[in-house]
Amino acid sequence: MSANMFVFLSQEVADEKWGKNALVTFEAKGAMVHLTAENPLAAIQRAGRKLDAQGIKQVTLAGDEWDLESIWAFIQGHRNAKSGNEVVWSGLGEEEEAELQARLTATNWVREIINQPAEIVRPSQLAARAGEFIKSLAPEHVTYKIIKGNDLLDEGWNGIHTVGRGSERSSAMLRLDYNPTGDADAPVHTCLVGKGITFDSGGYSLKPSGGMTAMKADMGGSAMATGGLALAISRGTQKRIKLILCCAENMVSGRAFKLGDIITYKNGKTVEILNTDAEGRLVLADGLIYASSQNPEVIIDCATLTGSAKNALGNDYHALFSFDHDLAQRALMAASDELEGLWPLPLADHHRAMMPSNFADLSNVSMGDFLPGASTAAAFLSYFVEDYKNGWMHIDASGTYRKTANDKWGAGATGMGVRTLANILSDEE
Repeated sequence: MSANMFVFLSQEVADEKWGKNALVTFEAKGAMVHLTAENPLAAIQRAGRKLDAQGIKQVTLAGDEWDLESIWAFIQGHRNAKSGNEVVWSGLGEEEEAELQARLTATNWVREIINQPAEIVRPSQLAARAGEFIKSLAPEHVTYKIIKGNDLLDEGWNGIHTVGRGSERSSAMLRLDYNPTGDADAPVHTCLVGKGITFDSGGYSLKPSGGMTAMKADMGGSAMATGGLALAISRGTQKRIKLILCCAENMVSGRAFKLGDIITYKNGKTVEILNTDAEGRLVLADGLIYASSQNPEVIIDCATLTGSAKNALGNDYHALFSFDHDLAQRALMAASDELEGLWPLPLADHHRAMMPSNFADLSNVSMGDFLPGASTAAAFLSYFVEDYKNGWMHIDASGTYRKTANDKWGAGATGMGVRTLANILSDEE
């Protein structure tokens, strides 16, 4: 006899004995989820969260009403950062089952690596684990190289090296090439660039303790970019795609970078450091320079970059910035198709003038009251994209991680954004 609780879907309103508009009720045969709300998938996700919160960890989705999206919604709500939860289902067709398994493979990897402590996920480990994960999905079509430690200086990747030099753990850059064409000279369609700060203390611009509790998740952009490529590969994309992860640990020591330091980048731009806690943009700059050198049609960078974006959008949407309106619309449509949150925030030429420096080409932060921090951070990145007006977009990944649970999500990593990226990387445009 199965120890799993059966969970059914119902279009009927719950009996009033369970309370007005009850979402979940219980009968002898199992739990009943009542889909009387305007958004059934959101209701199903909330039901999954409610059952997990009640300690119901093993469930079987029963009845004929379950389909791909409803099963996915339930899993999103039911899973949490700890092991032990199990959801069993049946009845999907071969293609739908393959899609569901591909989503689970990609997002489970993303969630696991974000949720793990920084003591385990060090910069070089993040790069290596991402490389091996993607290679395991398409071993004949994937090659990668990891540059770390002082080798970064030899190649001119001064941003990554500078941010990570205060740590005992070596910084690293992953350069991965997914090339299913079989042609070594095939053009690169898309470069994905991920911020991989495996722990962010803020450096000498030290964060308060409460602000550091989630900083193991500051590599969420790298995880999201890796997961998006993984799902795109599983969905069969035939585009040549390069993944660049910029991995470092931002710590305090006698070697750490300081306010007033100036970084000279490979493209000749100089940057004065006015805040060591604005480090993500400093490592991404190296990745964007490398991405531009590959002459791709599209560059997408993903980063848990600013508190400003999170203050604007909370955890339910990633923030989108781009000068390329057609590309932005494609991304927004992809998010809509995949039922994920993505919302545009402003990015204009005048934002590029908001980071002046007396000693360098620009500073790494905007200074003054009421300045749009998320927009100026995106504008900073534009200085390192060769053709920033065309084919580039920046995702400030506000929804990759939740410090506390709510009625739809458990605490920890969400995997949000993986489906959107995979959709953008698909062969259909």
